[in-house]
Amino acid sequence: MAPAEIDAFLAEERTCRVSTVGADGAPHTSALWFVWDGTAFWLNSIVKSQRWTDLNRDPRVSVIIDTGHGFGELRGVELIGHVAVVGEVPRTGDAAAADLLAEPERLFGDKYGNGKFHYDGRHAWLKLVPEKIVSWDFRKTGM
Repeated sequence: MAPAEIDAFLAEERTCRVSTVGADGAPHTSALWFVWDGTAFWLNSIVKSQRWTDLNRDPRVSVIIDTGHGFGELRGVELIGHVAVVGEVPRTGDAAAADLLAEPERLFGDKYGNGKFHYDGRHAWLKLVPEKIVSWDFRKTGM
């Protein structure tokens, strides 16, 4: 996919699969909602989760977003890199992080919250600036 196609795809899809590395080296994969701001991939994760524990120990991550039923319809994006925690943990709406999180929270609210981001005191933000992006779109193969 071209960069504009990746941006459109990530704006449209709702669920990603996040793969982390466990303490024993085994992979752990979980589904999560996300937003993409054109440069960074934002994950709003429960802080009492295996994913959060894994990423605090080892911030390496691979994220897959894909769709399609038949082989010729498959398309997706993989983002690979390291995450960073942004804002307070858990996020409660503290003004100190408001500037850093204004855009991902606006995007998240628009995508999942009828235009409003909800602070529940259980989630916090992880930011992934991809070091590598891989994409595919089998619809282009003519199959």
